[in-house]
Amino acid sequence: MGTTIGLLAGCTGDSGEAPTETEAGSETAATNTETSGGTDAVEGDGGESATQAEDGYTVSMEPMGPVTFDGPPEDWVALLPSYADMGIALDAGQTLGIQLPYRYASHFYDELPGVEYDPDAVTTLYQDGVDKERIYELDADVHFMEPNQLIHWYGWDEGDVEEIASNVGPFFGNFIRRRSDAWHDYPYYSLYGAFRKIAKVFDREERYRQFKSFHDEFLTDVQERLPEETPEAALLYPADEPPETFYPYQLYDGGVGKKQWRDLRLRDAFEGTDVGHYSGDTSLEVDFETLLDIDPDVLLIRGQEERDRAAFEEHVVEPLADHALGSELTAVRNGSVYQGGYLDQGPIINLFQTELAAQRIFADEFSEDRLFDRQRLANIITGET
Repeated sequence: MGTTIGLLAGCTGDSGEAPTETEAGSETAATNTETSGGTDAVEGDGGESATQAEDGYTVSMEPMGPVTFDGPPEDWVALLPSYADMGIALDAGQTLGIQLPYRYASHFYDELPGVEYDPDAVTTLYQDGVDKERIYELDADVHFMEPNQLIHWYGWDEGDVEEIASNVGPFFGNFIRRRSDAWHDYPYYSLYGAFRKIAKVFDREERYRQFKSFHDEFLTDVQERLPEETPEAALLYPADEPPETFYPYQLYDGGVGKKQWRDLRLRDAFEGTDVGHYSGDTSLEVDFETLLDIDPDVLLIRGQEERDRAAFEEHVVEPLADHALGSELTAVRNGSVYQGGYLDQGPIINLFQTELAAQRIFADEFSEDRLFDRQRLANIITGET
């Protein structure tokens, strides 16, 4: 279906120590930045259209460089849910596999009439690593995944990447969840910057433009209703259970994994403090004494993807309320402890996560009202506008 052209930026042959699969990471500012006001800038994208080639068309993305396609891919595979969600948003079918199914918030598709997804037809890619043979078995036209992530997390080398690109199909992806990986020394993309690239691959740029317009309208409406002063929020990952210590995260350091919190203009409770920001170093923890000194208005707890609200209350909220120090936190006393959301979100999942976050954190303003039209969104996705 396509050919990867050029060398992979950032590949050194040293895979380093792979982060744990439960580690959420943080996004340090890199070559590109996101707008502090909320909406993502379209980063890493000069606004170019797909370039016509002699036998197809070429789309460029870091770190692969130009990749040539002879037509829109029919069978494709995404390692992370962000790219799988982009394919659904473009009505381009569904991924053949996914890193870990429980991290893919595909249940949101059930609310969109005519948008179909079959989880039983999706292969789990992560099984003590990502096996090259499993990629061969899927036989995809294109692999929407960051090749350097495979090298530095899963022990692949450049030869493995080139082998799959030559014998199966090219790679096309940039690790956009966070911005803390030392090997990622080339441009990142915002959610919609990456989404536009995928739309070019599928030759569905008009569908992308309609979706982005819908997103921008939705976000404008939500932000106009936000209070002048938003609460201070601490984004945390429990280091143990029941929680006694936590890994702290920044809100405003880029990456798609925290887009909804930035778009809702939450203030980072750790800003201006001497608390570090977790990016895989398990020695960096905060305890209840530190949290009490800062005393955030809101606690956002990550790593809860497999739990519904009742299970989250049982395993996280209730232990906090029963804890001698945790019970003194303002967020705990006021019932302002919320799930921290899915780490990888594409354009559809982001809309739902932003709506849900607004309803919970700003309940007086948004209550349980739907903040965007499901049918209208479904019509954009399926091309019925």
